[in-house]
Amino acid sequence: MGGLSTHVLDTANGRPAPGLRIDLSVYAGDGYQLLKTLHTNEDGRTDAPLLDCSAMAIGRYELLFHVGDYFASSGATTTEPPFLDTVPVQFAIANPTQHYHVPLLVSPWSYSTYRGS
Repeated sequence: MGGLSTHVLDTANGRPAPGLRIDLSVYAGDGYQLLKTLHTNEDGRTDAPLLDCSAMAIGRYELLFHVGDYFASSGATTTEPPFLDTVPVQFAIANPTQHYHVPLLVSPWSYSTYRGS
């Protein structure tokens, strides 16, 4: 039951972060190469897995969360330029048969992540 998923929570407003752009990239020896771009839905999740079971592979990955654009469009009070513009989360998949969930808890001023279930 492998796969890769995410969930973005707007901790400044106590809600999911809808419409937030996420870029998924894989490390290819000389840098990260973009695999896909997705946006979160009303629940702060993507409508489809970032990677489904068949696409899971051992390797290094990066999720790039475009939080500056999200907070600017949500009307949040931020600075110009924003303190946090893009948040990169680099992680590794060691066992492609397992499920990897990489959530982001974010405000205009801070963020946190972890490997969820």
